[in-house]
Amino acid sequence: MDLSVSIGSLRLANPLIAASGCFGYGVEYADIVDLSSLGAVAVKGLFLAEREGHPPPRIVETPSGMLNAIGLQGIGVRRFVAEKLPELRERRAVVFVNICGSTIDEYGEIARVLSDHEGVAAIELNISCPNIKEGGITFGCSLTGTHAVVSAVRKVTRLPVIPKLTPNVTDVASFARAAEEAGADAVSLVNTFLAMAIDVHTRRPRLSNIVGGLSGPAIRPIAVRMVYECRQVVRLPIIGIGGIASAEDVLEFMIAGATAVQVGTASFVDPFIWTKLLDGLRTYMARHGIDRLADVTGTIDTSKREQAWISS
Repeated sequence: MDLSVSIGSLRLANPLIAASGCFGYGVEYADIVDLSSLGAVAVKGLFLAEREGHPPPRIVETPSGMLNAIGLQGIGVRRFVAEKLPELRERRAVVFVNICGSTIDEYGEIARVLSDHEGVAAIELNISCPNIKEGGITFGCSLTGTHAVVSAVRKVTRLPVIPKLTPNVTDVASFARAAEEAGADAVSLVNTFLAMAIDVHTRRPRLSNIVGGLSGPAIRPIAVRMVYECRQVVRLPIIGIGGIASAEDVLEFMIAGATAVQVGTASFVDPFIWTKLLDGLRTYMARHGIDRLADVTGTIDTSKREQAWISS
């Protein structure tokens, strides 16, 4: 069985990518997960400099999901390439580096730094974090801003450029199109949904930042719909993200149009989920006589549903 997928010129052994923010820098999981068995690892978001993030409380469990406002705490790109990247290379991980910036120039500078180091397979542009006020989401909620950031990074690196899109817009497909026109090699979608939770006894927000990003199974049907919508307007590979916890969830995203997927919140619940997902995909392929998993992408059949609705 061939579980491999292609994102531009990049070939992954399978479609499973550890999502940025939920898998640390990858090395934290290396003793319990064979990093080389994953399609890729998207590391925690990096600015040029180190960043403290928000004070606690920063994570709240919600029905079928999780609310977080970490604030993109991180060690900065130069410490990453000095301290984390060598071990990731040694572990034979395919590394997607998620980068953040307060200005377009900062995105470009981080991309230049990463392009000079062996072991980085792709750059994921975080222009969609909902719980910081500067940069990032400012670009991700503007079509011109999205185009400008992607264009700037495209000019300074030969690595695959993959903007991570926000769902907190009216029409995410138009942002996928803007990214494609700016030279992106793929798009990741979606990031978390802006949300909040309140302690009714204290009448105070449960997060120090008041609002945060909602992830987990609660958002999956919306994320699947957004992947489907983007597949209708762009030819780029799409990396689907949002509440994946089973092989069936992976397949739902792929049938809707995703080439690969990222798994985030579920890895907190079950750090060993990766083997279960791969086994589930192989079982599905055997049951349906599928030799090449990539052939599943974009195979949704809406014709019968439409006909049934017209007939009724």
